[in-house]
Amino acid sequence: MNARIEDYALIGDEQTAALVGLDGSIDWLCLPRFDSGACFARLLGDDDNGHWRIAPKGAHRCTRRAYRPDTLVLDTEWDTEDGTVRVTDLMPQRARMPDVVRIVEGVSGRVTVHSTLRLRFDHGSIVPWMRRSDGHRVAVAGPDSTWLRTEPPVRTWGQDFGTHSEFTIGEGERVAFVLTWHPSHEPRPRLIDPFEALESSVRDWRSWAGRCRYEGPYRDAVVRSLITLKALTYRPTGGIVAAATTSLPEKLGGVRNWDYRYCWLRDSTLTLGTLLAAGYHEEAEAWRDWLLRAVAGSPEDLQIMYGVAGERRLPESELPWLAGFARSAPVRIGNSAVDQLQLDVYGEV
Repeated sequence: MNARIEDYALIGDEQTAALVGLDGSIDWLCLPRFDSGACFARLLGDDDNGHWRIAPKGAHRCTRRAYRPDTLVLDTEWDTEDGTVRVTDLMPQRARMPDVVRIVEGVSGRVTVHSTLRLRFDHGSIVPWMRRSDGHRVAVAGPDSTWLRTEPPVRTWGQDFGTHSEFTIGEGERVAFVLTWHPSHEPRPRLIDPFEALESSVRDWRSWAGRCRYEGPYRDAVVRSLITLKALTYRPTGGIVAAATTSLPEKLGGVRNWDYRYCWLRDSTLTLGTLLAAGYHEEAEAWRDWLLRAVAGSPEDLQIMYGVAGERRLPESELPWLAGFARSAPVRIGNSAVDQLQLDVYGEV
């Protein structure tokens, strides 16, 4: 049974993004880019297509959840019979490789918490090899590799090909999990300090949000929307994706399920208009530079969309091993709309 799409929260590092459910599970994450293969694809399938859940043992749905003000740092809390526990999720802006940081904190009492990590590379289709190295769990399959660093001990179960940890946390205690992706042929990535990453992420997001010039009604909602738009920008190139996901259906059970992890010129101009109105000029300059690179050549060859780095070929294919969100098949990657002619795009640009 799929969660409602509106029950997912977004975290990201301006190069990719993850969706976190009310049950404490990350059900969607593509690494290392928005348009890469997903290592967690439960959003479009089931548990065996990859997810990472951290929650109190026996709990099914969190008690409350909120972003820290003016940030993309997510706090999720559970009240249990034994006490209250908080999980903080974030993706710090990367120096080189992407990290997912999950910090578990005891708020009151003593609570038993369970972590289940089921990595499935290539959009939920490949079970990686797992091994231990320097006290970490390393997953490898093809070009992808991840390093899981945890304070609580973990163990791998052969039955579900998952990595599990169970621990008890008391009031004032904190433990951290860090999942880092890197190309499998490269040496171990640099390890970050999760608590320093949390502080710097909060500081960076609040500094960015503080530049907002909007002072009208519902300012908190406006800033939250601006942060979401910022999270959909691809920092290395200035491109702006239409969404962090693929194949969420236009109608539940229908077949109009498209891949929106690319840069539509029309959508990007609307996003830029919003950012410019709020005083964000750097994003507009970065997108202009992306645009000039992406469309370079003959004007008659202008496309309605491009990849995050300006790629022009976005071949579409279907993934039959994924049942689709709410069983809305087929699941697609790539987008054949790249070949459509839409004359209004010239005007938008």
